[in-house]
Amino acid sequence: MKKKIVMVLAVAGGLVAANACVAADFQDQMNQCLEKHANTHDKASVLLECDAGSGKLTNCKAVENSGGKGFEQAAICIASSMPMAGKTGTIRVPFRFPGDA
Repeated sequence: MKKKIVMVLAVAGGLVAANACVAADFQDQMNQCLEKHANTHDKASVLLECDAGSGKLTNCKAVENSGGKGFEQAAICIASSMPMAGKTGTIRVPFRFPGDA
C-alpha cells in the first residue's frame, strides 16, 4: 500500500518540527485527517485563514477550495495540530493535496 502524503506549504517560518519524532507524529496526523475527511485519490488545493498565537492555529476557515468534498475539513483538521512558532495574528495557510499518482 502506498503511503499517503499531504504536502503542506506553511507561511515562512510558521511550521517548525523540533525533531524527527514530532515530524513523524505530524505526518501521521495529516494522514489521519485526510483519510477521515476526504477522498485520498483526488487532488485538491485549499487556502485557510487562521488565527495564530501561543504556538497554535485556531479559528480556521477555508477561503479557497479547488478540490472535492471534504478537503476543507481535512485542511482544518491538519491545521489544528500544526506547530507554529513566531507568528501571531491572522495568517493564510495554503495546502496542496496531490492525491494518488
